[in-house]
Amino acid sequence: MAQAAATFTWEGTNRQGKPIRGEITASSIEAVKAELRKQGVTPKPGKVKRKGKSLLGRKGKRIVPADIAVFSRQMATMLKAGVPLVQAFDIVGQGHSNKNMTTLIMQIKADVEAGGTFASALAKHPLYFDDLFVSLVDAGEASGALEDLLDKVATYKEKTEALKSKIKKALTYPIAVLVVAIVVTAILLIFVVPTFAGMFAGFGADLPAFTQLVVNLSDFVIEWGWLILIAVIASIAGFIQAKKRSRKFREKLDVIALKVPAFGALQFNSAIARFSRTLATMFAAGVPLVEAMVSVASASGNSVYTKEILRVRDDIASGTTLQASLSQNKALFPNMLIQMVGIGEESGALDEMLAKVADYYEAAVDDAVDNLTALMEPLIMSFLAVVIGGLVIAMYLPVFKMGEVVSQH
Repeated sequence: MAQAAATFTWEGTNRQGKPIRGEITASSIEAVKAELRKQGVTPKPGKVKRKGKSLLGRKGKRIVPADIAVFSRQMATMLKAGVPLVQAFDIVGQGHSNKNMTTLIMQIKADVEAGGTFASALAKHPLYFDDLFVSLVDAGEASGALEDLLDKVATYKEKTEALKSKIKKALTYPIAVLVVAIVVTAILLIFVVPTFAGMFAGFGADLPAFTQLVVNLSDFVIEWGWLILIAVIASIAGFIQAKKRSRKFREKLDVIALKVPAFGALQFNSAIARFSRTLATMFAAGVPLVEAMVSVASASGNSVYTKEILRVRDDIASGTTLQASLSQNKALFPNMLIQMVGIGEESGALDEMLAKVADYYEAAVDDAVDNLTALMEPLIMSFLAVVIGGLVIAMYLPVFKMGEVVSQH
């Protein structure tokens, strides 16, 4: 099992024999020494030490993609203002409210000061900086337009995070209501129904079938409640682990997600938006189309699209145009995308056309979220009315029945 990455401090000499020191993230002291030797640094004996817990194990706020997006925008702004790269790291890092993010930025700064490139320093933290991010920064350093490329990265990250938040918004509301409904139902079955059942026992009459069903359900939940809870938690944990570890399971889920009514449209629009935005960003940065398609595939967010984009990459590598390759699967790639790509290829403005497609489908995600929310609200209200209302009615049916008997006498 691979060791978790940790932060190490080191002291050594560079190729000129000048003493230098810094921090680096690696899985072991041996990995640190190997990396330093690659950079032309000779570590001093006993001077490579583990600083403490790994970056991921530290207390404090977790580093989230939104932090990386803000970091990208701040660095782009600093470099455009003419601030030197190393000084920009100091300003951005020291001004960050998240201590873990500050530590990450200082590690990147130390690697750059030790003679590494910005891109190579980012590549040491794949948990936070993906291949696309590193590729764009590398292209910026190679072309001498790092500030422009960082600006593109920042815009891409901001758009991507906005898209993710819209999808989360569509899912959060129904899940939250469902959880509340389950908790309220459990409370009624465990605490309220037994009280009514005790009261009904004194009536000396048979209970209505619906009421008896609820009382039996209450007895079952009380007797087997902990087992039910354990089974539910185990099922959720098993689902999460299966999704993490099983590629086939993830692929099945992604296929199903595209076919679910209403939610499928949201998945489709978001996948096309990601595809267009990522490819537009990389193509504008001067990354070759075949090379860019690898990062585009991993950024698609759906394994069905990942497979198909890699197929498109193979077609392009063999000489097929992007438009011709996309048009082979119109079920996954809409006509608008295919047409705009064709116009972009002919006019030499592929990145601009793809950016327009991304804007259109990001707006479509907004509409899909609104439609999904509008559809879910009456369904959720109906569900709550049936479940909670049904329990309440079941408890009052014997009271109504007893009232009818009394009125007849």
